[in-house]
Amino acid sequence: MPQITVDHSRFVSFDREEFARGLHTALVEIAAAKPEACKTQFRASEVTAFGYDDPADGGHAVVHVTIGLLAGRTDETKARLTEAVLELLREHIEDDGAVLHASAEVRDLDASYRKFER
Repeated sequence: MPQITVDHSRFVSFDREEFARGLHTALVEIAAAKPEACKTQFRASEVTAFGYDDPADGGHAVVHVTIGLLAGRTDETKARLTEAVLELLREHIEDDGAVLHASAEVRDLDASYRKFER
């Protein structure tokens, strides 16, 4: 924990390592996460559809960050964290002319959440 997933249009250009480093720092400072517990996966989507636009035009890009935390953080903490995520996206995503739709959410992991390390 935390479990972090960054889903994004394949053509979005950003420094994933620096973004993840900044995100992990925010998680430690805002949500009291342990640095060694932060894990981020980036998943590029081949096709991003927006409204009735032709996805091949590449006129719109989507980035959505999902953060799963163990229950117990206040709504205020979660909101501070999502605002920090959006600010990091502003800093690290290059402006290539496409309309960027960036979003973030923090959710509680289900009580059934378990993990192991090897």
